[in-house]
Amino acid sequence: MTIETVFHQDLQSIEDLKALHAFCLRSFLPDQGELLVFGEGPDQARLLIIGEAPGEHEAETGRPFVGNAGRLLNKYLLKADIHREKAYLTNVIKVRPPGNRTPRISEVKEALPVLLRQIELVRPAIIVCLGSIAVQAVIDRKAKITEIRGDWQEKDGIRIMPAYHPSAVFRDENKRELLKQDLSEVGTALRLLEK
Repeated sequence: MTIETVFHQDLQSIEDLKALHAFCLRSFLPDQGELLVFGEGPDQARLLIIGEAPGEHEAETGRPFVGNAGRLLNKYLLKADIHREKAYLTNVIKVRPPGNRTPRISEVKEALPVLLRQIELVRPAIIVCLGSIAVQAVIDRKAKITEIRGDWQEKDGIRIMPAYHPSAVFRDENKRELLKQDLSEVGTALRLLEK
């Protein structure tokens, strides 16, 4: 029996987010002076928002999306009439990669079973994948954000909106309107669920 098999069996026996969080604290070690960023929001949220990995501010606070990209995300969620406190927010990777570098394939592969269990426990109706790492982890590892962003996907009965990560807007102003548009569509889809 491999470590990965044991890891997977341990995850399947976890019955709530609190126990999954405790599992992560034992399994993933952040750098000294940093915190694990597990996720936050209602245990049973209709909307799950997934980013790639914690940044510096997130690792300091242990909360997802609290830096500049998080503030921009909050602004656009509000414009789309989506209340952050009603969504569950997390990242594929639960600890900050050194120097805020892009997560390696091996890191994504190691963290993916935890993310998938998180999705199972939250049971969202809609997922927003912010950026290519989240898109590849959740939808298809060969998916290209530039090709599928803005096009609804479906997996295991969950609607998924691939969107640019808010940090991409800081590097490419053309992505600003696209991110707003995608979140607006998500807001509309959430309101239809409530009818």
